[in-house]
Amino acid sequence: MKKYILGIESSCDDTSAAVVENNKILANVIANQEVHRKYGGVVPELASRAHQQNIIPVVEAALKKAAIEKKQLSAIAFTRGPGLLGSLLVGTSFSKSFALSLGIPLIEVDHMQAHILAHFIQTDELNNNSPTFPFLCLTISGGHTQIVRVDTYQDMTLLGKTIDDAAGEAFDKAAKIMGLPYPGGPEIDKLAKVGDANRFTFPKPKMPELDYSFSGLKTSFLYFVRDELKKNPDFIQQNTNDLCASIQKVIIDTLMDKLVIAAKKTGIKEIAIAGGVSANSEMRNRLLEIGKKSGWQVYIPELQFTTDNAAMIAIAGYYKFLNNEFSDQRVVPYARSIG
Repeated sequence: MKKYILGIESSCDDTSAAVVENNKILANVIANQEVHRKYGGVVPELASRAHQQNIIPVVEAALKKAAIEKKQLSAIAFTRGPGLLGSLLVGTSFSKSFALSLGIPLIEVDHMQAHILAHFIQTDELNNNSPTFPFLCLTISGGHTQIVRVDTYQDMTLLGKTIDDAAGEAFDKAAKIMGLPYPGGPEIDKLAKVGDANRFTFPKPKMPELDYSFSGLKTSFLYFVRDELKKNPDFIQQNTNDLCASIQKVIIDTLMDKLVIAAKKTGIKEIAIAGGVSANSEMRNRLLEIGKKSGWQVYIPELQFTTDNAAMIAIAGYYKFLNNEFSDQRVVPYARSIG
């Protein structure tokens, strides 16, 4: 029986709505907020205001693209957290009101779990290349870096995480230090393609077990560039490509080292990546390279499902729907991960 789930994503600066028919995507609409570019990062107050302006048009566009009426919806899934509280409040309030008006179930979704379940989105009748349980997923974004063991759609165990800054934040901060436009991650990825990754060496963060830390690396990069600029005011302009390639290398080396350890400790060879940084081309290439040497079955999400999007919220909502996991009208968003 067909189930239509409307997904709402508003955790940061992108307002997104998506519709799935069971696990098949029918529409995935995203409204970006260009206003943050001139500030070099997301301004929370501006983000929440933009969500209020965008959410109704985005939902209307998603329903139109999916070619269904709102009365056909089976449930509404929304990002409860983690994220920017003001942004989450917009999505949560809209979803609660819309579900109440339609008399259909409301489903809360954890943003990070949704990134992982994006691997189960079916984009056409032939696309069914999804991980087999159990699998490991390295989720990497601007706000989070985690290694998660996934045993079922609902059963996920956090094996390691960043104790401070995330990998995506390290990319963006390094880009800002070099004067590159926001968001910095894609800019570093582009420029690193023509740079020498071994030109400059930065200390690889050392953390026990499977945890990460990127704050020290950001500081090290800042001090290095500052000191070099004192000797040569044109240092960044003359070495941008090599700087990008070098900082990218140490970040990816750090990410992959822990993932290799996790795979050996668990004995799991089904390995996936997810989140915004999983769009990085070198990250993808390195995963495929190490996966081939290690005998892994590697899963890399489609680019459209790497950054924040409502399709991943809708698919997570679909599996919760099948498990009768519903929320009530008392639900409130959370800025930080629970547990």
